[in-house]
Amino acid sequence: MKVVRYTPDRLHAWNDFVRTARNGHFMFERGYMDYHADRFADFSLMVYADDGGLLSLLPANIKDGICHSHQGLTFGGFLSGRKMRAQNMLEVFSATRDFLKEQGVKRLVYKAIPHFYHQQPAQEDIYALFRYGATCHRVDISSTIDYKSKRYAFSSSRRSGLRKSRESGVEIKTSDDFTAFFAIATALLEKKYAARPTHTAEEMILLHGRFPGNIRLHAAYEGEEMIAGIIVYETPTVAHTQYIAASSRGKEIGALDLLFEKLIDETYAHKNYFDFGISTEQGGAYLNENLISQKEGAGARGTVHQFFTLDLDKIST
Repeated sequence: MKVVRYTPDRLHAWNDFVRTARNGHFMFERGYMDYHADRFADFSLMVYADDGGLLSLLPANIKDGICHSHQGLTFGGFLSGRKMRAQNMLEVFSATRDFLKEQGVKRLVYKAIPHFYHQQPAQEDIYALFRYGATCHRVDISSTIDYKSKRYAFSSSRRSGLRKSRESGVEIKTSDDFTAFFAIATALLEKKYAARPTHTAEEMILLHGRFPGNIRLHAAYEGEEMIAGIIVYETPTVAHTQYIAASSRGKEIGALDLLFEKLIDETYAHKNYFDFGISTEQGGAYLNENLISQKEGAGARGTVHQFFTLDLDKIST
């Protein structure tokens, strides 16, 4: 087994593997990862089997001598090909340990890919982390609708918002006006949290241009004015709300409730899951009860994002 660092001449091999991996996601393609390459020292790894076939990828960066499964991504552990087996993953971790130690790295911080993003089961990495003594240092809770199980109904407050938005004549459209949406999102975050969105409007326009089938803006309009919007990241199995925002007018008349009904019951009803994202802060230690209550009010329930620290000296050969 051989581990090498990703280099631009391997771009096509990398992207082709991501697209066929059991737990692939368009965020792991280089067109997405490299848009913020100036902010992270890329240390992505490619693992080859003895027969020369590509077996696994690890989107990663290096910071202060620590290898992180990429800090510019919400999650991103080892991507598994169709040939991956449990014993192979143990060998992948062992080979990665040897390679990282040769590079002077002593620790791996690992963000596992949540199970509902898998096209097929692919949690061999969780077992390998246990076997090699990793510690789970953080857990975030997300809110997810499983379309295969019995749905929870909208809460009474959500149903009230639906009534108001319908009475106000709110119209739902797919939009390319990311500038208008980010104006709403930025004003909301600055007022509520003294923060700004992770992406800028220009970055999202760039990413949408690269992944038009995966990144979509759905917006609520009153007349010609956008009053709420949701940016959805779409994979073969999941519709994930990357950004959710409403203007003061949009909140007043429940525009997001109408948007959610449309997206959950119609637009993405063919998916396996509809995911609202996490509601935790401070490394998972604080639960934003108001935020998660809103997501649960739309019928979602808890799934987790797990973070691990692996002391590379603990992995035996």
